[in-house]
Formats: sequence, C-alpha cells, structure tokens
Amino acid sequence: MALGSEAQGRRGTERPQLLLLRPPLSVLHEALSARFQLLRPWESPLPFDRFLAAHAAGVRALLVTGLASVDGPLLDALPALRFIVTTSSGVNHIDLAECARRGIAVANAGTIFSLDVADYAVGLLIDVLRRVSASDRYVRRGLWPRAGDYPLGSKLGSKRVGIVGLGSIGSEIAKRLEAFGCSISYFSRSRKPQVPYTYFPSVGDLAAESDVLVLSCALTEETYHIINRDVMSALGKDGIIINVGRGALVDEAELVKHLMQREIGGAGLDVFEHEPAVPEELFCMDNVVLSAHFSVETLEMSTELCQLVIANLNAFFSNRPLLTPVSARTRSYYS
Repeated sequence: MALGSEAQGRRGTERPQLLLLRPPLSVLHEALSARFQLLRPWESPLPFDRFLAAHAAGVRALLVTGLASVDGPLLDALPALRFIVTTSSGVNHIDLAECARRGIAVANAGTIFSLDVADYAVGLLIDVLRRVSASDRYVRRGLWPRAGDYPLGSKLGSKRVGIVGLGSIGSEIAKRLEAFGCSISYFSRSRKPQVPYTYFPSVGDLAAESDVLVLSCALTEETYHIINRDVMSALGKDGIIINVGRGALVDEAELVKHLMQREIGGAGLDVFEHEPAVPEELFCMDNVVLSAHFSVETLEMSTELCQLVIANLNAFFSNRPLLTPVSARTRSYYS
C-alpha cells in the first residue's frame, strides 16, 4: 500500500489538523508532517490543558501512540473530535463506549502486528526454555572457564502449550509451535470449531493440562488478572508463562511471588502491569526473560504501520470507510 496522496477534503492548500499526544516513530512523524498540520503539545510552553483549549475547536482527528489514555475528560476537552487512530491493535486504553456515544470513529492497527508478535512470542519461549539470554550473560561474565558448563535447559518440542486468546495473534503462535512438535490447546471466549486444537472452557483447566501458557488475548474487564494465583498453581512448578498481550492480564505481584518461591518454572514477559515500571525482583532471575513491550517493533513494521495510519486518516478526511475500524462491539483480533 502506498502512502497515498495528500489527504482529501482540504480547503485550498490548508492541511487538516492532527493532534498528537506523544511523539510518534520518526518515519511516521515525517510522513504525517507532509500531509497534516501536526499539533504537538510536548513542544508548547503552554500546560497541556491550556494547549488543548487553544486548539480544541479545530481538532477533528487524534493520533494515539503507545498506550496514552483516551478517556472522558480528554474527550470533553476536544468537542470537535470525530476520529481517533491508534498505532496499537489493543484498544483498552481508549474508552470505546464513550467514543460511540459522542459519535467519534476509532481505527486501530488491525492484524498488522500478528506475524511479528507471534515470532516474538516463540522467541521468548525458546529463550526461557533453552536459557539463551542467561547463558549469554554467563559467558560475558567470564564464568564458563572458571565455573564450568552452564546448566541445561529444556527442549521445546513435545511441550503442551496452552494459548489464551486464539485470535489472529494466537493462531499464528499456534502455527509456529506446531512446527516445533508442540501440542496446542486454547482458551478463548468461545470454542472455534474450525481449528484442530483442544478447547478448554476455563483458563484454570487449560493451565492444569499445559506446560506453557502463552497470553495473546486483549485486556478487558473480563481478562484483567485472568492469570491469577489459582491459575499459576494449576500450571505448576515447572510451568512457563509467556505474555505478549497486556501486562495486567497477569496478577504481577502473584507472578513475582510464585517465581521467587519457585512455584512456577519461568516467564518471558514483553508487557508489564505498570509500564514502564518493572518489578526489580525479576532483574536477577535467570529463568525470566524481560522485554520492553517490543514484540511489534521491526524495521519493516514501522513502514507498514505508517502506511496504515495515513490510509485511515486519508479515509476519514475523505469521508470514505476506514480500513481498520473498531467499536465497543468489535470482536478482538486477540481472541
């Protein structure tokens, strides 16, 4: 998909205004600058609320990067807003019900991240099981010649993997792990008759029959802390948790406790409950692999995401259908 021509619906040479809450990726910022009049509150000497008040009448579109929150008070400050585009697939940081009530359209990144996130989830699992990062640190500290061979890890093949959320991302994870010889089971909002994997009606039941839990579901009121103490206990002392969904899917305090007490075997975490804060207890654990919410980030993806964001903005300003619309009733790409 090409980046497209200048956004339609302009009056003469005037470019539509686009409000940004945070600095976007440089490639996206550059492309947006050529097409829209960017409002960048972080560059203004005005406090954020006064900046919004000064520009509110002309702001019809808002770009949300990262997990910047879009709630009632922000929407109150932007009475002319009619479109929000976010660079994430998950939309738990946007009040979709309130947007619908106010007639504000929302678009997200759709399934664009699915392949890269699936690759990353498998990479985290291999790293935890085979102790790649831990062995790297062992060698770099010069311990190999002094302390001998690093302890053995565990093979991936034949592991029983339970996937929480068999949407676009979860399905891609399952395909990859099948190729390694893993047996796949899943928990989702409903059974999916079209897939050959075993369905479990609860996460606890899934954990009890799994060696690994991979979390790829959306964060909602129903999935908040879906991985709790009981689920971790059901997973067992050798079990592994991989989280590429959202941090608050896991009761993080309980996870730290279970890891410290060796009541689960390890974890690969790309997301955390209170980002960017990460529990310091995890830093010294060689059975835990940590990543800075990085599973979607590739050089190729930055270009594709840029194209999708601009295509959605062009569609909005041209009164054409959005490419990746979401609403309070939209089924999640995660589950």
